[in-house]
Amino acid sequence: MATLTIQEVDLAKTPVRELNRALHAPEAVAWRVANPRGAHAVACGIRENLTVDIEGHVGYYCAGMNQHATVTVHGNAGTGVAENMMSGTVRVRGNASQSAGATAHGGLLVVDGDAAARCGISMKGVDIVVGGDVGHMSAFMGQAGRLVVCGDAGDALGDSLYEARIYVRGTVKSLGADCVEKEMRDEHLAELAELLKAAERDEDPADFRRYGSARELYHFKVDNTTAY
Repeated sequence: MATLTIQEVDLAKTPVRELNRALHAPEAVAWRVANPRGAHAVACGIRENLTVDIEGHVGYYCAGMNQHATVTVHGNAGTGVAENMMSGTVRVRGNASQSAGATAHGGLLVVDGDAAARCGISMKGVDIVVGGDVGHMSAFMGQAGRLVVCGDAGDALGDSLYEARIYVRGTVKSLGADCVEKEMRDEHLAELAELLKAAERDEDPADFRRYGSARELYHFKVDNTTAY
């Protein structure tokens, strides 16, 4: 069996733009990135089935527009990690700042720690699993996909939600406009179990509650003007 070659890049010596260029036309399928030191836009726009391990904290928009790749941040991530992701897997071993998974269309984003405000804002099909808490207005205008919160959720969860599903194990400080608690049926328990397994979590799906859209704001109604 051939030995897997790991391409090593040290961002203390190599510019981020050069790294991203190499990842767009890769000579290896496994990459290790050292000394990110909070750099922005690390590992963005990957279109290949690569494995990228980033050994440290990253800044804004890490792994944005990801397709097919598995990107792991062994540290914390700044604003917009996995923004507009299409497919693949992005995992943050630490905490994520605001707007994690914003506008993402597909794939799986896992945050082992906490995620700040607007986690999953305008999500369009991505699955997001957060091991800790999420901040206010998470899943704001969520159109499709699933958000799983193993901790607590802040204010205005699911505000102006469309068809995204939200599962929360802990407490919800408040629900946003048109977001309501819904029944946890067998199909939802099965769906949640698959998501937790994919995220390498061991929580019991029965401990979660499900939230979704009340579908009252899909069409303008004069009686709902205060909710818009």
